[in-house]
Amino acid sequence: MKLWRKISFLLLTYCLFAFLSLASAQTVLVPKVEGEKEQILYDILALALSKSAPSMTLSTLPEVLNEAQLVSEVESENLDVMWSGGDKEKDERLQAVRIPVLKGLLGHRIFLIRSQDKARFATIKTFEDLLQFEAGQGRFWGDTQILKSADIPTVTTIKYKNLFPMLEGGRFDYFPRALHEPFIEAENHKHLDLVVDTNVMLVYPYAMYFYVNKGDQRLHDLIYSGFEKAIEDGSYDKLFFNNSMIQDVLTKANIGERTVFRVGNPHLHPDTPLDRTEFWLDIKNLQ
Repeated sequence: MKLWRKISFLLLTYCLFAFLSLASAQTVLVPKVEGEKEQILYDILALALSKSAPSMTLSTLPEVLNEAQLVSEVESENLDVMWSGGDKEKDERLQAVRIPVLKGLLGHRIFLIRSQDKARFATIKTFEDLLQFEAGQGRFWGDTQILKSADIPTVTTIKYKNLFPMLEGGRFDYFPRALHEPFIEAENHKHLDLVVDTNVMLVYPYAMYFYVNKGDQRLHDLIYSGFEKAIEDGSYDKLFFNNSMIQDVLTKANIGERTVFRVGNPHLHPDTPLDRTEFWLDIKNLQ
């Protein structure tokens, strides 16, 4: 009988070890990566997991899904992780890893404008001057409510791709974009004669996060702890600031020459880690 107990214990131990080994070797399914903007997000996630679960691997969806579809897929446990700007709906339906993936870069906005309006935007000196112009935004984007809360006149549309011809056609005056977004967008819409304004930057606390299913606490904790380790050992900053896209846009944005307007974000989740200065971009150190 003692021998049978010993064999049973060994079998149980082996099964448990096999289960844990399989779990630690999990493949994490993430959205399809398209372009440099998403590649850096994929690379940051891979870096974080390499610190906490080195045997985990990432796999991408075969096709591009819109944000609403991604939220539903994570909620249904068909997708493990998505990345997106924080907002109330996602915070209610999913679980955010509360470390800004791009150091809050999403809240540092410079403007796509019509080429013929460069002189008009060069005259902006005060926030009241800016309020004479209309912004264009996606109707359901998290930062649209930030602009409206700051009383910035804002025209919205459902589809992102509509914003470029709407800007060119005079439906609004500028399209506020995160620092890493407008240069490639201007290049991709050359036929519309859009350019990046060189005078103004609008700054507000706003973060992109990794989101996981609310029931997947293990994956949440692995991403969070790995991200913390990557920040602490300097590998995150190395990845971020050595990224060719980030280097390029920080050079092109010429932050030190811009008039900076800061507005609040009354829609921030109460768990936003504003006190963790190491999580956020400090533009003073970039000038």
